[in-house]
Amino acid sequence: MTEASPRITAETYLALITDAVQRVGLEQAPAVRQAAELIAVSLADGGVLHAFGCGHSEALAMELAGRAGGLVPTNRIALRDIVLHGDQPRTVLEDQFLERDPEVAHRLLDVAPVHPTDIFAVASNSGINGVIVEFALQVKERGHRLIAFTSADHTAKSEPRHPSGKRLTDIADVVLDNGAPYGDAALPLPGGGSVGAVSSVTAAVLAQMIVAEVVQHFVDKGETPPIYLSANMAGGDEHNQALEARYAGRIRRTA
Repeated sequence: MTEASPRITAETYLALITDAVQRVGLEQAPAVRQAAELIAVSLADGGVLHAFGCGHSEALAMELAGRAGGLVPTNRIALRDIVLHGDQPRTVLEDQFLERDPEVAHRLLDVAPVHPTDIFAVASNSGINGVIVEFALQVKERGHRLIAFTSADHTAKSEPRHPSGKRLTDIADVVLDNGAPYGDAALPLPGGGSVGAVSSVTAAVLAQMIVAEVVQHFVDKGETPPIYLSANMAGGDEHNQALEARYAGRIRRTA
């Protein structure tokens, strides 16, 4: 290990990710407010926020859809939906390169409970794979607003894999940069490679910042925001089920 290389410790990563969260949160604040405004308008029109991500980017979808302290009118879309809600055999999910097939995006949207007033959030650290780009193109072609979470550094250094030559950043109405470096991991190893992923942490912070802003829109209008309580609190199930009933058939809470 050279003198310039940081020691690979819990404290080193903590310092790095703390700095990344602060930097990304401040730099992306204008985009956060833009995204929140779009979502607030959609929800006010009776819309639902659909969140989609492949691989570890599915963590962003989970952060936005169906969690305690989060918005009820949200729906998580995942690759496995083509099996759970479509007619594809389970074996298709064994393909480690499934997220590179643009055709899968059509299957996902065909089985998704989408209404005209709905809005979409799509997460991809690279922003270049076939499913993500085709999904984004189809969302826009169908007339919906689109919010993207990605790494500006990684996507700029990567060749698009979609036949159109587009990246997710070329399609979205609002782009939020998660601040992750090329390859996502940020602590270099002495023999090459890196450890210490950034994107999941910073994207989660951006997602919660957006939720906070959306909630404030409801409060400013004197309305009660449709927010989940923890199912492990007294009365949580009853509270959540009453709110979910307003969006029957439009939000899924599968594993």
